[in-house]
Amino acid sequence: MQTATEQEQVLGSSPTLCRLENRMGREAAVAIHHVLVEQFIASFAEPPEELILDFDATDDRVHGLQEGRFFHGYYDAYCFLPLYVFCGEQLLVGYLRPSNVDGAKHTWAILALLVKRLRQAWPAVRIILRADSGFCRHRVPRWCARHGVGYIVGLARNKRLQRMIEESFVDVEQRFEETKEKQRVFLDLRYGAKSWGRQRAVIAKLEVTAQGRNPRFIVTNLNGDAQQLYDKVYCARGEMENRIKEQQLGLFADRTSAHDWWTNQFRLLLSSLAYVLMESIRRLALQDTELAHAQVGTLRLKLLKVGAIVLRNTRRIRLLLSTAFPYQRLFCTVAERLVPG
Repeated sequence: MQTATEQEQVLGSSPTLCRLENRMGREAAVAIHHVLVEQFIASFAEPPEELILDFDATDDRVHGLQEGRFFHGYYDAYCFLPLYVFCGEQLLVGYLRPSNVDGAKHTWAILALLVKRLRQAWPAVRIILRADSGFCRHRVPRWCARHGVGYIVGLARNKRLQRMIEESFVDVEQRFEETKEKQRVFLDLRYGAKSWGRQRAVIAKLEVTAQGRNPRFIVTNLNGDAQQLYDKVYCARGEMENRIKEQQLGLFADRTSAHDWWTNQFRLLLSSLAYVLMESIRRLALQDTELAHAQVGTLRLKLLKVGAIVLRNTRRIRLLLSTAFPYQRLFCTVAERLVPG
C-alpha cells in the first residue's frame, strides 16, 4: 500500500497566509511603514505645533534557529531586538533587528526619514527626539543640532559625571539625614564626551532615599527648568513601554517563530497594523467612555470577543448578539461613531 508521499502526484500547497508571509521582503516592509506614517499624518485635522518621537528597543525572545537570532547578554536570552517609534500612543515604526547590534543602530537614519516626511506635511512643526541612555550616541545629537530637531536623551553615568556632582550630592545626603525624607535636587551641567566633539547641556538629578543615592542624567538641547524637563518631558517616555507591552502581550508581536527573516519582520508589521487599528478605535470611538484608556487586550476581550449567531442569505448577513452582552450599549456607540459621515 502506497502512502500519499510515495505516489507521483502534486500534494497540497502550504496555507495561504504562510505563502503570503514567505513572499514578503524589503519592499513590502518599506511600503507598510509608509502606510503607518501616512496614517499618522492623516489622523491630524490641523497641523500640530510639536511632535515628540519616542524611540525604544525591546527584546523579542525566540526559541528556535531563526535567521538573525543571537544571544543577548543584557536580556540573557536568544532574541531579536526590534526598534519601535511612537508619537504619543500612535505607532510609526516597528522595525525588526538582530540582537547582535547596538540598541541605537539605524536610529539616526530612521529619524532622518521621519523628520523629512513630517516636515513635508507640516513645515512649521517642532520635532523632539526622546529616548533612554541606550540611544545616547554621538551621531544622534549631532544630527539633531544640524537639522533643528530637539532631543532629550538619557545619559549613562560615568566617573567624570559623578565627580561633577559629588559635592552637591554630599549636601543632599546631609539634608536627608536631617529630615529622613526623600531629597531631590536638579543641576544644570556642561559635559562633553570625546566622541561628541563639543560640550552639551546635561541635567543631573540628585536623589537620596533610604536606599541610598540614585543619580540620573539626561542630555538635551531644550530650554526650560531642569526639573520640569526631567519630570514632565523626559519621564513621560515611560508611557511608550506600555504601548510596547500592548503590542507584545495583547497583539502577539512576539510571534516571530518563522525561520526566514523577512517573514518575521512581516509578522511584526501585522501586529503593528493591528495596533494602529485598535488605537484608532480607542482614539476615535471610545472617547469619554469607560474604555477610553483601556489596554488593547481589554478592548479585544470586551468589544471584539463577542459570541454571536451568524445568519446569511442571498441578500444580507445578520449578526445576532446576546441580549445579555454587558457592553452592548458601548458596542453600539462604537459602531455608530465608526460609520463614515
